Amino acid sequence: MAENLEVKELADVAVRFSGDSGDGMQLAGNIFSTVSATVGNSISTFPDYPADIRAPQGSLTGVSGFQVHIGAGQVYTPGDKCDVLVAMNAAALKTQYKYAKPGAAIIIDTDSFGAADLKKANFQTEDYLGELGIDPDRVIACPITQMVKDCLADSGMDVKAILKCRNMFALGLVCWLFDRDLDIAYNFLKEKFAKKAGVAEANIKVIQAGYDYGHNTHSSVANVYRIETKNKVPGRYMDITGNKATAYGFIAAAEKAGLKLYLGSYPITPATDVLHELSKHKSLGVTTVQCEDEIAGCASAVGASFAGALAVTSTSGPGICLKSEAMNLAVIMELPLVVLDVQRGGPATGLPTKSEQTDLLQALFGRNGESPMPVIAATSPTDCFEAAYAASKMALEHMTPVILMTDAYVANGSGAFKLPNLAEYPAINPPYVPEELKGTWAPYLRNEETKVRYWAVPGRQGFEHILGGLEKDNKTGAISTDPENHDLMTRLRQEKIDKIPVPDLEVEGDKDDADLLIVGFGGTYGHLHAAMDEMRAAGKKVALAQFKFINPLPANTSEVLKKYKKVVVAEQNMGQLAGWLRMKVDGFVPYQFNQVKGQPFVVAELVESFNNIINK
Repeated sequence: MAENLEVKELADVAVRFSGDSGDGMQLAGNIFSTVSATVGNSISTFPDYPADIRAPQGSLTGVSGFQVHIGAGQVYTPGDKCDVLVAMNAAALKTQYKYAKPGAAIIIDTDSFGAADLKKANFQTEDYLGELGIDPDRVIACPITQMVKDCLADSGMDVKAILKCRNMFALGLVCWLFDRDLDIAYNFLKEKFAKKAGVAEANIKVIQAGYDYGHNTHSSVANVYRIETKNKVPGRYMDITGNKATAYGFIAAAEKAGLKLYLGSYPITPATDVLHELSKHKSLGVTTVQCEDEIAGCASAVGASFAGALAVTSTSGPGICLKSEAMNLAVIMELPLVVLDVQRGGPATGLPTKSEQTDLLQALFGRNGESPMPVIAATSPTDCFEAAYAASKMALEHMTPVILMTDAYVANGSGAFKLPNLAEYPAINPPYVPEELKGTWAPYLRNEETKVRYWAVPGRQGFEHILGGLEKDNKTGAISTDPENHDLMTRLRQEKIDKIPVPDLEVEGDKDDADLLIVGFGGTYGHLHAAMDEMRAAGKKVALAQFKFINPLPANTSEVLKKYKKVVVAEQNMGQLAGWLRMKVDGFVPYQFNQVKGQPFVVAELVESFNNIINK
């Protein structure tokens, strides 16, 4: 780094990479977040994929974005707007500039702003900066395409392959701007392209070229910045996405329970990465089956559960619709099963690559008959590990299907994940039928305290049995149409769920004297927490209660919700959690904040709305 450049220290910064869906923006963003997580920065990311499978090159609908927020202390969101915007073409600048702060630095590839490019992006003149009201002094304009071609002229690669490296030049320039260590990026690329050494070498060379461009031209529109890590917690860290953390949580639970892990799944955005990740771990006793449809995926998992495995089926909202009959089979058979629902925009095909919280009522009620299921919602990408472990433990110990809800924002986003010590996690003890019950045992014999039926895994002599979708007699396990028995079995299945112990609902912030309690569930935690922090910094008395366990609700739910004069339930749907809480808590009438945009909350909008409620 040039000696005459001042290195300024920042508390946090948000960078947004954008370009065509084939420009490698997700990879560039992932590497930058990995570099930052490795040095101990707190991170939060938001990959923003286009819904088109492959939109025309340079088109407005084909722009792919990746925003990463890094901080010296804890960061809770990817940031409402970015401090640095990388726009690899005219369409990216046109669509993504709205996500940049007024004083943001903008990096553009001038080779992708020709007349044809500007026309595709619906610019009216060649003065594209003027049309958007961008100050040219805030722009780092460099001919990235040509510089990459020059850099790799002797590589022997064809032009198409060379152009795929343009994202690395932009990444190198950003790494220079924020004083990042390129060695970590080099190691990432060597590992990713371990079987393609030439590709790894080319990308490394281009990253260095981008870094050198910033170094040699002093092209920063401000200064070089450094984000130092505060309150470091010793341990090994990795940058992990929510889907990968979910997969690891299932593996950990199976290991803890001493069981094989089975995943029956059908590919669907945005849940498919869980199938991809688990398929890599056969050495850990994981079996994955890509089935012909959603119903088969769930039904095969029910069969694996009957056979004694930790059984999981993964999908998104449309797949939950299709799986519902097989899920109900697990309800009436009282078998452990984890159903992963990575929520996306709906209804129908809806917004496949966008995020919502619109499946909650489907998870609670979307089956025929009285079919209670526990529902857990992960609160962040890294919490997906904890939530998957908790869902598996609950399913196995209480002999019930459990719905684990994440969403596209949490599943595709990432955070700095401290590798866990499995020995510190609670034991998982399935209720296997005791040997002394041989001869008197029947399939629906229960633990009288928990109402959980005992699990007889096939292969144990003397415990042979049949389960099925028809109602069974409580005592004998034979098919029964007796009305009194059906009423009893219905109540027993509900009582079993009601008796599942879950942690108390925690309140953060001004929990003793808040003028407003913010309530949410699942993946909105970071944005709601950031809104609370901003309001408290402005002198307001605000608290936050985020639900992770939704069915059964924490025992102190009513106490918490009735403690505060004003409560607002904020969710990315039309009020599903608010409706559920009104059902379960007598006299609870909250304010509501509802958005269904397919995008994460904007903290500034939350703060404005919550302040209005306080001021009423």
